[in-house]
Amino acid sequence: MSDVVIVGAGVIGTATAYALLERGITDITILERHTVASGGTAKSSAIVRCHYGVTSVAALALASLEFLENAREILGTDIGFQQVGYVVGVGEENIEPFSASVKNQQSIGVNTEFIGADAVHELWPVANLDEFAAFCWEPRGGYGDAYATTQALAANLRARGITIRQGAEVAEILTEGDKTTGVKLSDGEIVPAGAVVLAGGPWVPALGKPLGIDVPITPILIEQVLINPGIDLGAPPVFSDMVSKQYVHIRGAELLFGNSDASELIKSVSDLDDYPNHASHDALESVAEKAVHRFPGIENPQVASTYTGIFDCTPDQNYIISATDYQGLFLATGMSGHGYKTAPAIGTLMADLILDGDTAIPNVTASDFRLSRFAEGDLLVSPFPYKGASGIR
Repeated sequence: MSDVVIVGAGVIGTATAYALLERGITDITILERHTVASGGTAKSSAIVRCHYGVTSVAALALASLEFLENAREILGTDIGFQQVGYVVGVGEENIEPFSASVKNQQSIGVNTEFIGADAVHELWPVANLDEFAAFCWEPRGGYGDAYATTQALAANLRARGITIRQGAEVAEILTEGDKTTGVKLSDGEIVPAGAVVLAGGPWVPALGKPLGIDVPITPILIEQVLINPGIDLGAPPVFSDMVSKQYVHIRGAELLFGNSDASELIKSVSDLDDYPNHASHDALESVAEKAVHRFPGIENPQVASTYTGIFDCTPDQNYIISATDYQGLFLATGMSGHGYKTAPAIGTLMADLILDGDTAIPNVTASDFRLSRFAEGDLLVSPFPYKGASGIR
């Protein structure tokens, strides 16, 4: 019997196993329905930032930075982290929440500062900055490679004796009374466990439902567009454009564009295993219009490729990292599109909950991420919401 079985070998599942191993738990089995990092992790834009209004989320991002910065030494391989920095720009309508959020981030130790348009223009000389009223700069931000990070974690875990089983689809969580005893695979195999962690993103609700556990996750389609700028842009920082409601960063020689417009993030997915592989015509038109407007210095941009993925979104667009009413059953899901940058600390938080029932991560309140907050009507939302932006601020 394993001490802990983790369902899902994405960045959250492998980070949880890593944190447990660091705490001395060596009998861990990770079960993955397909292959390591084959779910939502593989489609992550992998932006690294601490710019969050919810203090516990900003603190998780801050606590994860040291691991991401030193991953090559820790894991023995490159995870693709490019520490190019992170810029946020807002319009006049969001000056007040923006200023309050940045000051709150600074109060917990986030290295972020207000900067002027001239400084941003030096970082992004091809950008049109006329509509922005304020900017902030986070030099420790950037972007990584979620697939490479997860594969590196998995390789480290295997080398240290942790079992990762691919092609092992979990069909049922096994219980006796109010205690979890393990899982049953789709081929009927029983895998006993002292504790079970469900880290399977949008597949988690189906596993919880037979036990009467309502995991309120909506799978939302994300559409990413890669544009070839036709010129060498160097290594500009990730740019979160809160006027056009988009984010953009260099990926190789191309620019990755994503949408952060709350009014457009509404395409739910009915079949988790069958959804469009390419961005829609509407998404392409939207990106093209925004890109041409925001980056007029790119004279002849060309769409290079597109791809899609799924966000496992909760009602408040914040994580579920929680015990359940079943002893030994835990949830690490509902990442809502911002799991990668906080994954190392989420792993630590999950390990702390399993072993201690609480956490000592600075400025993180473990109960903020409890499952019961939805039934209680106590949603985890930013006290500094940005008008028109998606809730992951």
